[in-house]
Amino acid sequence: MSQRSDMSVSAAFPVEVRRGTRDDLPGIVDILNHVAANSIASFDTKPVSVAGRSEWFGQFSSTGPYRLLVVRRGGEVMGYACSRRYRDHEAFQETVEVSIGLRSGCRGRGVGTLLYRSLFDCLADEPVHVVLAGIAVPNEASVALHRKFGFTEVGVFNDYAVKNGQYISSLWMQRRM
Repeated sequence: MSQRSDMSVSAAFPVEVRRGTRDDLPGIVDILNHVAANSIASFDTKPVSVAGRSEWFGQFSSTGPYRLLVVRRGGEVMGYACSRRYRDHEAFQETVEVSIGLRSGCRGRGVGTLLYRSLFDCLADEPVHVVLAGIAVPNEASVALHRKFGFTEVGVFNDYAVKNGQYISSLWMQRRM
C-alpha cells in the first residue's frame, strides 16, 4: 500500500503512507524512545533498540489483521500505526489492539488522522470484529483521536502501572468494525 496525500507538516512536502518495512525501524525506535523518555504514553522505562524491536516487527504482514503503517516525509518516519493480536487465545482471533506513535513535531497536524484512516481502511475487509485501544491517561489528544474514529470508552484500569515513581492509569476504548 502506498498512498500520496496533501496532508503534511509543511504544505511544500507531501507525505506518503505505506506499509512499514524493516528500513522504518530506526525511525519507529526513535519515536518510541522519545515517548518513553518524555511521557507516560508508553510504559517502556528503558530505551529500546532496533534489534530489540525486530521480533515485534515480525508480527505484521501486508495482508490480514496485523498491520504496520508508517507516514514518511522524505527519509523521515513521522509516525506509525499498527494493529496487532490482542491476546493469544483463539477466542480473540477477531479482536485487534491498535496503537499509534508520532514524532513530537508531527502531533496536532493531521498525521495521526491520516494513519488511522489508512489503517482502518486496510482492516475493513479483514476478519476483525472489534478494535481495542489502551491509552495511558491523561492524554486528551489520543482520546480525542480515538473518539474521532468511533471508539467508545469501556473502562479504566486505575493506577495499575508505575513509571518513574508515578502510578499510571489506562482508559480502554473499543470500536466495532
